[in-house]
Order: sequence, then structure tokens, then C-alpha cells
Amino acid sequence: MKIPFNKPYMTGKELWYIAQAHANGHLAGDGSFTKKCSDWLERRTGTYKALLTHSCTAALEMAAILADIQPGDEVIMPSYTFVSTANAFLLRGGVPVFVDIRPDTLNIDEARIEAAVTEKTKAIVPVHYAGVGCEMDSIMAIARKHGLLVIEDAAQGIMASHQGRPLGSIGHLGALSFHETKNIISGEGGALLINDRALAERAEIIREKGTNRSKFFRGQVDKYTWVDLGSSYLPSELIAAFLWAQMEEADAITRRRLDIWANYHQWFAGLEKAGRIRRPLMPRECGHNAHMYYLLLPSLEHRTAFIERLRSDQINTVFHYTPLHSSPYGQRLGRVAGNMANTDSVSERLVRLPMWLGLEEEQPHIIRKMLSLIDALD
Repeated sequence: MKIPFNKPYMTGKELWYIAQAHANGHLAGDGSFTKKCSDWLERRTGTYKALLTHSCTAALEMAAILADIQPGDEVIMPSYTFVSTANAFLLRGGVPVFVDIRPDTLNIDEARIEAAVTEKTKAIVPVHYAGVGCEMDSIMAIARKHGLLVIEDAAQGIMASHQGRPLGSIGHLGALSFHETKNIISGEGGALLINDRALAERAEIIREKGTNRSKFFRGQVDKYTWVDLGSSYLPSELIAAFLWAQMEEADAITRRRLDIWANYHQWFAGLEKAGRIRRPLMPRECGHNAHMYYLLLPSLEHRTAFIERLRSDQINTVFHYTPLHSSPYGQRLGRVAGNMANTDSVSERLVRLPMWLGLEEEQPHIIRKMLSLIDALD
């Protein structure tokens, strides 16, 4: 494909830092580069403790253990999300309870959450779609009222905020992704942000296979042993070294992505005004990170033709999630709370446009093709 949907970006220091990790003689987890990355996350988000993981999925799985999810416990989440959001809790025997999204931000509709709460509800998992913050004040108020944990799925949310607070740092726990499709990358990778101090010590134990190994290395115990449930959630130092090169350039990366996003947004304004497409909507209280640029087309037929014709011009655009509530496994093991009309509509009409650093030179060509195609499809 001449113009791919995504192209992983390298700052230029990644391989040098990987070589340094090798020279240090420490390639397993929790070496000097892991510490640099964790410290950076703690400074930038204000979280109490940031633990690097080998994926955002791993961070969510840790969160499910920390939430003490037991068989039959219910976890409220949007259906319009990646399968990891649900799988992390299903692995503990939990039941995902799917709530519809808002038509503007495509985030979970906070006004529908409380109606989904039952005596079995244990947690709420808001997903910050496209790096645009959910209405966290309302969600936290519902959680306080019903004694629930809030676990932010901020996979797309690095360098984004709601009411000035970094995404992932508002709930009790937050999960970030550094997958190659995200803004700041390490190939695979993630982090668990621990905002509730009471959960920090157990989180370290869970991450270290259920042992108190972290305490041992800090000199707090004279030997370490198996004390709790856990698994191997650490990334290697090679991953952390790559990630550190990205974190050093995080502000510059974000500025460039915002410029690409703004260019798309400007050129599609006329079509939105004419009622032919809908652009992303950014509430004033949200500081987004240009994780993605999408269009909402009139119908599934329009979107299918749009993607296929651009592919023939070697421009790769993609749709996004198939709703979890309508998937075979979601129908079998989940529960739907209320009408899902917005989720169903958005999933059929949304198309994601190419978004990666280096796209700047190709973007005028892409936009011209898309404007012409939308005219032809009408």
C-alpha cells in the first residue's frame, strides 16, 4: 500500500538505547530504562505509581485482579471498544455489562451508567475513545455513590486530558498502551497507573508473579516469596529502552500529530456544514492528543465504497470496532443495559484516516482524493 493507515515512527535514539541496555547487562524487566519510563509517567500524569507492562491488555488484567473481580461480578463498559476491555474481566469470571455511547464523543454515555448498576456491579471501565476524555466527573460521582472502582481504559489517551487532568490519572486505576498504532510506541507495551495508594503494594506483587520481589530489591525484606495471585506482566529492558526514546520526544510527537489532525479537520469542515459527513467533536474540557482522525459517513454502504475505492488508489483507510455486544462471545457472556442504537450506528459508519508522522507530505493528495470521492458517492 503506497499510503498505509499506520507507519511506526522512530525518533532516532531507539536503537542506541537498546544497545545501551545490552551493554548494561540487564535485559529482563525493571532495569534503568524501565525506571526512567515509570518516573516520566509519574511526573507527567501525577499518578501515585506507574508500572510498565508488556501491553495495555496486561495492565487491564492486573486491574481486574486488583479489583478482586469474582465469578458473577459485573463490570460496566462501552460495547464500542477493543476486546481486551472485556477479556481482562472475563478471565476473572466477571460479566461485562455493555452501555451505549454518546453520539458526540463516542465515549460511554455517563447518563446511562447508573441504570446499569446492580447489586453485582463491581467496577466501571470508561474508555477514552480517540484520546478524548469521558465525562469523568459524573462517572466518579456514580462510583462514589455505589462504592465502585473506576478503571480507565486510556489505551488511546497518552498526552491527553480531561478538565486539565491527564487521562488514566482520574479513576482509581488507569491503563495505557504503547502499541505500534499508538502515539508513543514500543511495538508492544503498556502501563498501569495506580492512583489509589491502597492498591500500590499489591499491584507490585501481582506484576511480579505474586511475589514480594520488589520489596526484596528495595531491602524491605531479606528474601522474597510467593504471597498472592499474580503473573509475569513486566516488559523487557529492550522494550523500555525503545519507549524511553519516544517519551523524550513526546511533546514534539504530539505537536506534529495535532497539526496533521487540524489539517484534516479544516479541509472536511465544508462537507460537515453541508451535512454530508460528520467530523470528530472535541468538548472544550478535553485536551485531545490527535490519536486518530475519523469521519462518520452516511451509511455502511457509503463507508464500504469509500474504503474500497481509496484502496484502489493505494490509500489505506480502515473501519474500527465491531460492537462487543453483537459479537458471538459478547452475546454469550455479556449483558446489554439499554438501547445500543448509537453504538450500532457508529460501528457501521465510522472510517479512520491515515495518521502517522511523516504523512505531512502525502496529506494534500489524500485529502484531494477523499473530497473528490465523497462528491462522487453522493
